[in-house]
Amino acid sequence: MSKGWDTAVRPQHGARRRDDDRPGRARRVSPMGWVSIALTFVLVAVTLGGYAYWRSLDGNIPRVAVDPGRTRPPETGALNVLLVGSDSREGDNKKYGAKSQGLGERTDTIMMLHISPNRDKATMMSFPRDTMVMIPQCRSRTGAVLAGGLRQINSAFNDGGINCTVATLESLTNIKINHIVKVDFTGFKGIVDALGGIEICLPKAVDDPKAKLQLSAGKHVVSGEQALGYVRTRYTLGDGSDLGRIQRQQVFLNKVLAKVTDGGLLTDPIKLKGFLEAATKAVTLDDDLTLSRMLEIGDSVKGLTAKELKGVTVPVEAYPVDKNRVQLKQPDARNFFEAVRSDVEVTPTTAAVKPKVANDQVRVQVLNGTAEAGKAALVADELADQGFVVVQVGNAASAATTSIRYAKKDADNGIAYGDAVAARLSKDKRTPEAGKVAPVNPKPYAGKAATRTPGGPIIQLVIGADWPGVRVVSAIPDSLKDKVVDSTTNPCM
Repeated sequence: MSKGWDTAVRPQHGARRRDDDRPGRARRVSPMGWVSIALTFVLVAVTLGGYAYWRSLDGNIPRVAVDPGRTRPPETGALNVLLVGSDSREGDNKKYGAKSQGLGERTDTIMMLHISPNRDKATMMSFPRDTMVMIPQCRSRTGAVLAGGLRQINSAFNDGGINCTVATLESLTNIKINHIVKVDFTGFKGIVDALGGIEICLPKAVDDPKAKLQLSAGKHVVSGEQALGYVRTRYTLGDGSDLGRIQRQQVFLNKVLAKVTDGGLLTDPIKLKGFLEAATKAVTLDDDLTLSRMLEIGDSVKGLTAKELKGVTVPVEAYPVDKNRVQLKQPDARNFFEAVRSDVEVTPTTAAVKPKVANDQVRVQVLNGTAEAGKAALVADELADQGFVVVQVGNAASAATTSIRYAKKDADNGIAYGDAVAARLSKDKRTPEAGKVAPVNPKPYAGKAATRTPGGPIIQLVIGADWPGVRVVSAIPDSLKDKVVDSTTNPCM
């Protein structure tokens, strides 16, 4: 975890500053690499037939090796995809800055898509390009060693390419990145065009020559240059900040995803063919994102729709040294990344299907079988926050293993009620056991009061030395809920 998060430090001497970073100058904004998130979801299309056709397209996709060259975070069963937009001016992108040809590529769009291990939720984290972070030592695009230090986050890609970007984000979040997707200007337009355009809403008329966007207020269906202009415009909408633009980009992405998953694309062979051809021309993928891996991902996410996608910008605050920069806000950023990491897999039980029991139907007695004082009260608070009715806390004989128990007399429905508790614990699913242990010094729970007292059995949670923790309900903490962009967000912003 970077120590630079809590300290405002001046950029190290000699750090390169791009011309378009100067105050008052319009920034060159890369295309929205995050639109490629839709590709992750549309991979389900390959499971609908057309395998041979997709295989022929697959061979045309450029790929890069990903080797961040450092100890990497552990796997949790989640799927994490790094999404970057490239502002390369080569080839068909020459029109966006011929003078920049031969100068390589940069990114102003860095996002990470986190899909939960059970593939039932998706969180899209946006990292503002102006964020000052500690970048680890890594290799430049030419192979030279780049010293670590405090720099703007997009310099990781600008100077060190995709591997340095992966290393930087993994060191900041402790979340392992499984795959990467990169999109350029022309590729972005091709994806939107293949979808038949995307509806946007403008709160006021926009005339932005730099973004090549001129539209009246109200709703419009944009494609091609207009779509690219919409996601690039900054100073003519909102407060002119990068943060405001990111929110509009997230709204746009949600509409892209809705059109991919809910707009009939996957059942229209002609539209699907056009989309896949545009997609394969638009992206660069990591070399582990093979056809078989795509099929696996496509099958696992086929139940996801735009409704499950939540977009949020990582918590930031003003950077005291430079008003044109921001830094991660603490402890909010650490809590956010921890919440995402904690969304670990719950292995489905092989027992017979039981009726689903809601959290607020379950009464729980929490007992501490560890040497850690106050553990029962802490766990009780976490369960109460998730709606369980905690009735007692206390201690139990020393226990190596955490267990969930119900009285033998409650054999008919004890497992169903116990499963509700088991589903909220991290790591492997635990099977409720018949027979309770003798509590030591039990007392009424004095924390959050329940709105009602349900019937049904009282479930006993015995905290052992292997305590896995309580699984978070959402990867987005309450402190960020008002900043979430989803399918219900007002698009006219």
